[in-house]
Formats: sequence, C-alpha cells, structure tokens
Amino acid sequence: MYTGTAVFDVLLPGDSRSLKAKRSYVRPIVAALRKFEVSAAEVGALDRHGRAEIGVAAVAADAGHVSEVLDSCERLIAGRPEIELLSVRRRLHGDED
Repeated sequence: MYTGTAVFDVLLPGDSRSLKAKRSYVRPIVAALRKFEVSAAEVGALDRHGRAEIGVAAVAADAGHVSEVLDSCERLIAGRPEIELLSVRRRLHGDED
C-alpha cells in the first residue's frame, strides 16, 4: 500500500480580500479535486486573504498510480486561470516507511 500527499500553495485573485471571497475560490477547486477520488481540503493559510494551501491525499496499491493521481491534481490546479500555483510539496510513503 502506498500513500501520497501534496500541498499546493496558491495565490488567489486580488478581489479575495475577505474570507467569504476566499472560500468562493477554494471550494470549487476542492470539489473538482475530489473527482479524482482523493481527500482534499484547505489545510493552511486559513486566515490569510489572497493565499491558500490546499492539501490532497491518495492511497493505492501501486506507487505509480498514486503519482499519476497527484500529477492529475497538480495539472487541475495549475490549469485554473483565476489562481496562480506558487509551489507544490509532495510526499510518497510505502510499506517500508
């Protein structure tokens, strides 16, 4: 069994000056990520306007499948025109860890 995690640090548009506006950008992204059958949530920068950290976790029997799923999640976020992907932190854990 392999587990993989990714944390995406994103810059939100300038009009996200309130937490309500921030949620209006983050919620659709999290919902779209869940279509890849992963756990996804806003995990950091919770009180910062204009920034968000979105975490994703995936579990599979094959390390290659976990990597493919996380790659798909990264492409989805990077392809969103309303936000800018600043960085990605990824980890892969196997049975030996």
